[in-house]
Amino acid sequence: MIQVRWHLSKPALDLDRSGAYNWRTDAKIAPGGYFDDLASHGIDLFMYLLGTIKTAQGYTANRWGHYSALDTVTACWMHENGVMGTGSWSFGSHEHRDEAEIIGSKGVLRFSVFHERPLVLVNQNGKRELYVPNPDPIQKYHVENIQKHLSGSAVHPSLGASGLQTSWVMDQILIGDRPLGSAVS
Repeated sequence: MIQVRWHLSKPALDLDRSGAYNWRTDAKIAPGGYFDDLASHGIDLFMYLLGTIKTAQGYTANRWGHYSALDTVTACWMHENGVMGTGSWSFGSHEHRDEAEIIGSKGVLRFSVFHERPLVLVNQNGKRELYVPNPDPIQKYHVENIQKHLSGSAVHPSLGASGLQTSWVMDQILIGDRPLGSAVS
């Protein structure tokens, strides 16, 4: 694998445009807004698939002005194995897009982090699609893995250490374009 790329954009919610209070977009509570809430899932997935991220940086802005938190984030990172990643998140866009791809020397794997869409593999043999439905409820396997972990029959694939690493990556992205010593506001 050579590179991973993820783009997530969503139109502003009616709640966002109304100016009504939403803790998820209050810069005092969630400086990164919806990035804080959603990006962790994709970043955690990429580290599960591709290994630990060793460096990350980003650029951030409040471009849409619907609330005090950041609404636009662009980032790049590098996994310990040399795979490079880029991401862009926009929470005021005209369309909802969730597109990820892992680019390798022999093909590309395209998928959605949040939507129930087919995985698409494109390589020298052509294009193949694989549809894997989400479980009902969506947390089914997570809860089962917690139960197995607590009973001692298996180790949960997402423990506190991976959550801490994901939080560190997100922090690096959010502070990446600020002068040294300044706080995320």
